[in-house]
Amino acid sequence: MKGEEEDDEMTGGDGSNRGSRMTPDSPPPFSDQVLENVLENVLHFLTSRRDRNSASLVCKSWHRVESLNRTDLFIGNCYAVSPRRAVHRFRRVRSVSLKGKPHFADFNLLPPGWGAHFGPWAFAFAAAYHTSLEKLCLKRMSVTDDDLSILAHSFPSFKELVLVCCDGFGTSGLSIIAAKCRNLRVLDLIEDAVEDDEVDWISCFPDGQTHLESLIFDCVDSPINLEALERLVIRSPNLLRLRVNHHVSVSHLRRLMVRAPRLTHLGTGSFNSPPSSHTDEDQELDLLHSAFTAASKSLVCLSGFRDVAPEYLPAVQPVCPNLTSLNLSYAGIGTDQLRSIILHCHKLQNFWVLDSVRDEGLQAVAATCKDLRELRVFPMDPREASEGPVSEIGLAAIAEGCRKLRSILYFCQCMTNAAVVAMSKGCPDLAVFRLCIMGRHTPDRVTGEPMDEGFGAIVRNCRSLTRLAVSGLLTDRAFGYIGKYGKSVRTLSVAFAGDGDAGLRYVLEGCPRLQKLEIRDSPFGDSALLSGVARYYNMRFLWMSSCYVSQTGCRELARRLPQLVVEVIRDEGGSPDAVETLYLYRSLDGPRSDAPPFVSIL
Repeated sequence: MKGEEEDDEMTGGDGSNRGSRMTPDSPPPFSDQVLENVLENVLHFLTSRRDRNSASLVCKSWHRVESLNRTDLFIGNCYAVSPRRAVHRFRRVRSVSLKGKPHFADFNLLPPGWGAHFGPWAFAFAAAYHTSLEKLCLKRMSVTDDDLSILAHSFPSFKELVLVCCDGFGTSGLSIIAAKCRNLRVLDLIEDAVEDDEVDWISCFPDGQTHLESLIFDCVDSPINLEALERLVIRSPNLLRLRVNHHVSVSHLRRLMVRAPRLTHLGTGSFNSPPSSHTDEDQELDLLHSAFTAASKSLVCLSGFRDVAPEYLPAVQPVCPNLTSLNLSYAGIGTDQLRSIILHCHKLQNFWVLDSVRDEGLQAVAATCKDLRELRVFPMDPREASEGPVSEIGLAAIAEGCRKLRSILYFCQCMTNAAVVAMSKGCPDLAVFRLCIMGRHTPDRVTGEPMDEGFGAIVRNCRSLTRLAVSGLLTDRAFGYIGKYGKSVRTLSVAFAGDGDAGLRYVLEGCPRLQKLEIRDSPFGDSALLSGVARYYNMRFLWMSSCYVSQTGCRELARRLPQLVVEVIRDEGGSPDAVETLYLYRSLDGPRSDAPPFVSIL
């Protein structure tokens, strides 16, 4: 997925389960009632989940009051707590965010059918939050059409549904949501796998004016009823965000923009004309340019551009001066096409792009976008042996020109320590640094040395760093730097890196705030795994795939940490003794009951 996050689950900010036996329905002593009333008012000012978690651990009274007054519930792992326990503790929830599969599932490292089923949660929410639930956000969950039907029929006040990287449902389920949720304001489908049931779900929205403020369905591959979509947009005067799929051509997009003059966020669809179009190309370009001119006062976020026709790109120039977010991660454009747009984007803060723009395109970004906060550069060709169009030259340009950068994801085939060091000095406020060198064990392109000093500079100079992804040729020295200087790192991703067990031990012993550790194809074995026994209770999860851990090491880990869940995942048809993947996580309710045959819970 082209998208991530840093949060704690329901169990508490420090990863402990203290207070888990307390129940919110035990009445307080009369003498404490006044104090609890005061506390209730104070807790309304705590908006951070971590702050509320900490408050709930002070004493039984604070735990009870916090539970009864929490309206927004975040659960970072659907197996960390059972649905029954969650709804029993929190009785007045209006908004739920629930995550399922771990992040590496986005890279096809988790076999199909692993789990993360939303069904049990849907039933629990329907029974407990019938009158209160208004918002639901699911990420990497398996959601069925029946689950969506439960949502549509159970919550009369339901207003927002956001599904990110979910699967298992189709256009039939969407039609039920559209037809039954009459107060719906947000329907956002982001990077989902939506099955085509040949159902015209767009036409299922009720007649009359809708409450829609956001409609995102660019991930839906099936054709849509364009006339019904246009009628829906006309009936939605509050619509601010609209992202359409690749079946919407520029002519249809133009009509939608005219019908929705208040749009702040727009996903353009294919940004091309269908082969059967009879409209003159110059005339279409003029009309599209006029539509973007009219939208220039409100539009701040632009995305889409699937199957983009470069000749239409100049039409978006009128909105560029006000854009703060631009996503070209599906547009296979070159340097010149990018320059025609980016040179007008002086206010840009978030920019996603394919590496087809080359280093020269990134140099244009660096020269123009001085307020840039987030940059993601994705590969046009993700194969290891492909020729990389971006390199240390583009990274060094960004480091020099975009000094306010806070987050970067950079895919490339080669890199140098000097460029990474320059990034650490030019952008010291970085909170997220993810450098993905796609060639395995690739050294510094110029010196041939390991990339140790570059990553060492990042953790040494970027004191606010919370998320780090490392790759390339790395020795234990790099992990020693991470353990010594990465005191704020909460998420660490490692791919094809390291000398041996010492490297992982440095990280586990030296990073006190580490919550999520994901490792693939690295030479860490049982000794490294067991060196973190004292740390795992305070982490959300550990993921190790294609490493050197054994069944013996995993069983020993499970013996030492009986309150954590140790899952050993093997490929279907693989050896029963193989440890293809180890997934370790904390849970208040012990091992799950829906593990498939290829998952062994130790």
